[in-house]
Amino acid sequence: MVERLGIKMFFLVVLICFLFPFYVNASDETCFKCHKKAAFFSAKVVHPPVRSERCDRCHSPHVARYKGLLRMRPVKLCFSCHEKEKKGFFEGLVHMPVEQGLCLKCHAPHKSSSSMLLRESVSKTCAQCHEKLFEKKRYAHAPFKKGQCLRCHMPHNSKRPNLLVDDPKKLCVKCHNKRCPKLSSVKASINVAKGQVDCLSCHTPHASSQAALLREFIHDPVKKDCSTCHSGSGPSPDKCFKCHKGVRDQMNMTHSHFSSRVGISCTRCHSPHAGDDKNLLRGSEYQVCRNCHGGTYERYKMSRYKHPDIKICSGCHEPHGSKHLAMLKGNGTTMCVRCHESQGKFTHPIGEDVLDRRTGQEVTCVTCHNPMGTEFKFELVREGKKDLCIVCHRAY
Repeated sequence: MVERLGIKMFFLVVLICFLFPFYVNASDETCFKCHKKAAFFSAKVVHPPVRSERCDRCHSPHVARYKGLLRMRPVKLCFSCHEKEKKGFFEGLVHMPVEQGLCLKCHAPHKSSSSMLLRESVSKTCAQCHEKLFEKKRYAHAPFKKGQCLRCHMPHNSKRPNLLVDDPKKLCVKCHNKRCPKLSSVKASINVAKGQVDCLSCHTPHASSQAALLREFIHDPVKKDCSTCHSGSGPSPDKCFKCHKGVRDQMNMTHSHFSSRVGISCTRCHSPHAGDDKNLLRGSEYQVCRNCHGGTYERYKMSRYKHPDIKICSGCHEPHGSKHLAMLKGNGTTMCVRCHESQGKFTHPIGEDVLDRRTGQEVTCVTCHNPMGTEFKFELVREGKKDLCIVCHRAY
């Protein structure tokens, strides 16, 4: 018995010794028997593992858990070589594809005709997600027209908003310090030097149907008379309320931006001169809200269970003020049953006759659920089998 076992072990060792060097030295030649070798080398840029014919660096030759017989998830596989990038890419504001580990959204794994193994040119790569920016307009900023997105933006992460390579007030005057007629006076030049002029308050850096790349929507006082706002004291909400009286009423409600944060002003979210939408927001709604509510967005991103596709905050929240908690457009039930109709008809008792024993407030959907993300299924604020229930239903 022992002798037979020894013979089997001998042949097993011989087999391993025979197959192992074959796998290490000839694996790629074996790959190219089916996968045409020329197809991997007929490009301007070839990924180093491909160039060195080391398919096994990324792919398993037999079986794998991941599509394409990858040894690991794509993002983990990329960072197994690009360790330096892994440390730097997650500092400051991170580009969403990087944040989500979607390296292959922009980069080709084997070869490319573009630098940095981009799947297409820089502008076409950006246009995959930012298609609205690339809508054809009559006027276009020269770098944007030439597809030079990286002249102004960092592709992975940045310390500045919108992934800019520099402060926007400094970035524009690097090229336009002598070209803008509005900046010709000595006083204006001094303001630019001190970084006090915000070019993007009036101009778009991409494309516009307006001459001089003015943004699509111009604030009425700018069209008529600047002194409407630029007279007497500096900018203040009271000046805005002279025209926007309905906003004053919203701001005076129980829950408002003014009551919750010190130093909030209208121009924190809105441009006083021009914007790309009728609300004259300083960026997309997602960007504007995230500037202050970064912690909420971070929790949403990291949570295991969360409401899907929360990108338009104003779908549920009033932007200025509300009588409801968290500036909701309705109470924590009426907001939810707009979509979750069946739960509005058949659910745990809710409403003004059912009070939360902890707060004395009526029980609504958000008493038990947090759509911005939790670690519990159905976005429950606690574990749903017991812990959540005994908060209210406990014996004394």
